[in-house]
Amino acid sequence: MTDETSAMFEHELKRLEKRVDALVKVCDQLKDENRSLRQRQDTLTNERASLLQKNEEVRARVEAMIGRLKSMEQGS
Repeated sequence: MTDETSAMFEHELKRLEKRVDALVKVCDQLKDENRSLRQRQDTLTNERASLLQKNEEVRARVEAMIGRLKSMEQGS
């Protein structure tokens, strides 16, 4: 191998090393973003379940009130 070929080879290796380092950095960022999004999804899923439960509780209370009103109306 000539000195010129060796220098070109080393230059190419350094260029590839920089690209690999950049890809590793992007992968790390994507892992962090993915972890954050999964946590956010879990939080939103829990909030949704809680809201659905509250909605059902309110619906049951309203239906009970309507039933009481109807029975009061029939009693009069």
